[in-house]
Amino acid sequence: MASTVLCSIVSAEEEIFSGQVEMVVATGTIGELGILPGHTPLLTGVRPGPVRLILEGGHEETFYASGGYLEVQPTSITILADTALRAEDLDEAAAIEAQKKAEQDLADQNSDIDFARIAADLNEQAAILRTIRRTNVGKKLSKERSNDL
Repeated sequence: MASTVLCSIVSAEEEIFSGQVEMVVATGTIGELGILPGHTPLLTGVRPGPVRLILEGGHEETFYASGGYLEVQPTSITILADTALRAEDLDEAAAIEAQKKAEQDLADQNSDIDFARIAADLNEQAAILRTIRRTNVGKKLSKERSNDL
């Protein structure tokens, strides 16, 4: 049995995950992070995008974090996110539509437009779509592996 560590993912509204994990994979401010039990204590920012948890037994669960902080302590890993959602709760069609709208607003060149807000919206929708696509690829690979057995 692989060793595990307690992991919690908490948004401003609620805790959306708490349980034992074998590994956490997230994108920090300095790049991609893979955190295993026994990792050195760490505090880093989390960039918007997927957070992958490898659960006991090797099962994988993916979440979307809109940004926030990741803290590693000897007995726990905590992700504090502004917004955190289970990847299966994300709506790909809505994210694509929101991304198109943000791109149109950016191309409009109207002086009344808040370009910083539009750029942030565009980045957030791109991160959501990355999470959805990574989750879909993971599901496909998992299905192929189970078919091979």
